[in-house]
Amino acid sequence: MTFKLLAVSTALIGMAVTGAVIPGICGEAARATPVVTAPAVPIEVAAASQQTAPDFTGINTWFNSKPLSLADLRGKVVLVDFWTYGCVNCVNTLPHVTDLYAKYKDKGLVVVGVHTPEFPFERSAANVQAALKRHGITYPVAQDNDSRTWNAYSNQYWPAQYIIDQSGKIVFQHAGEGRYDEIDRTVAKLLNASS
Repeated sequence: MTFKLLAVSTALIGMAVTGAVIPGICGEAARATPVVTAPAVPIEVAAASQQTAPDFTGINTWFNSKPLSLADLRGKVVLVDFWTYGCVNCVNTLPHVTDLYAKYKDKGLVVVGVHTPEFPFERSAANVQAALKRHGITYPVAQDNDSRTWNAYSNQYWPAQYIIDQSGKIVFQHAGEGRYDEIDRTVAKLLNASS
């Protein structure tokens, strides 16, 4: 084994062990059609600026729900979760998202999964439906095959979570796995503030 091959292998193993995201594989948007995105908004800036959340746009199919709009969800806390079923990092977050939904759905939380495919096979509604069943997802899921909602949020990563307060402002965003306790605390704080 050459030194260069050893170094690359070690780096890949290190990324896999630490959960680092490899660009183009559940990281950056590596698509056949280019995605126009604005620079990512740092979490602190989004929280401080309280930018108004973009609505769901260009949705091909809704699962577990009639079509939703953020205007219809005013007064609720909304977690928008960008994911795709072929992404290991996304699949790792799903138990946390479904648990959060189960914990707070009767207290005013609405979770909307936005399934934005990375690969052509993920565009199939039947495949998405099978993934929802496989992972026990009962919250609304929007199939964003043309990446229009993805682009509206200037999203760049799978998975990514956006918490929207009762007035329609983004108060928290996170890309990748982790920060589950912080997401839970943010949702609980917003729900308690409205009680």
